[in-house]
Amino acid sequence: MKQTISILVENHAGVLSRISGLFARRGFNIDSLAVGITDDPTVSRVTIVVNGDDYMVEQVEKQLNKLIDVIKLRRLPAGDTVSRELMLVKVACSPKTRSEIMDIVRVMDARVSDISCETLTIEHSDTADRLEILCELLKPYQVLEIVRTGTIALEKGGSVIRV
Repeated sequence: MKQTISILVENHAGVLSRISGLFARRGFNIDSLAVGITDDPTVSRVTIVVNGDDYMVEQVEKQLNKLIDVIKLRRLPAGDTVSRELMLVKVACSPKTRSEIMDIVRVMDARVSDISCETLTIEHSDTADRLEILCELLKPYQVLEIVRTGTIALEKGGSVIRV
């Protein structure tokens, strides 16, 4: 089962390397990883999505809490989380297929970021599941390139992770 861990860390060089090294040493795969500064430029938030059971994630949390650069850590509850991922997709298109692709873009609430005679670049920010649906709908039109960010997530409601 996919689980999301949100970690506040000191914003120093090498922190991400130590975190990813911990996963590598334990043989755990990271499904998604996103890092960005917070409202405090000395603190970064790392959002990691892993596929594992509660025991495995609990072991990872214990090891992460031992890292000197980790300030706070929280596993985000699956049903009470707002999560998003950004995807850019470049699709081949001709004058004949352009309107069909544009219809898909509209239905999925995505947007066209770039247009040329031979391609459309589509931008979409949504849940991982909705991004997969968009990819499936675009497959018949020759997807040329796809790039996705890692998942970012916040717990719903008043719960916050602060220093």
